[in-house]
Amino acid sequence: MSSISIVLAEYRRPWKLATFAIGLGLLIVGSFVFPAPDWDISISIIMAAFTYLTAGWSMHVMVERRWRSWPLMLFLTWWCVDGCYALYWWFVDPQALVLMRDVNWPASLSLYWTCGLVWFWNGTLRELLSTIKAALHR
Repeated sequence: MSSISIVLAEYRRPWKLATFAIGLGLLIVGSFVFPAPDWDISISIIMAAFTYLTAGWSMHVMVERRWRSWPLMLFLTWWCVDGCYALYWWFVDPQALVLMRDVNWPASLSLYWTCGLVWFWNGTLRELLSTIKAALHR
C-alpha cells in the first residue's frame, strides 16, 4: 500500500469522520447560540476542514520530533488557526477581522491542538482500545 493510500485511509476512518462531524456540528450550532461578529457557518466549515486535514499530522510532527517537517507544520498550524480566518474575514467583513482576530486565535489554537490529540491515533477504534487495554495490563 502506498503512503498516499495510507494517509487517505486515515481520513476515511469512521471514528475520525464521526468526531469531525460532531465537532463541525458543534461549531455550526455555536454560531447560532453564541452570536459573535466573526462566527458564521462558512468559516466554521473552512477552518474545521483544514484542521481535519492537518491537525493529526501536525501532532505527529511534534511528538515524533520530525524536525525537517517543522516549518511546514508551523505554517499549516498558522493557516488553520489564523491564516484562512484572516483571509476569509478580510474579504467578507474586514471590521469583524479587526474586532475579533486577537481573541479568535487563542481559542482556535486550543481547538486545533485538541483535534490533533483526538486524531493522533492512526488505526481503527478497535485497535486503539486494544492498545489501551494492553498498556493497562502491563
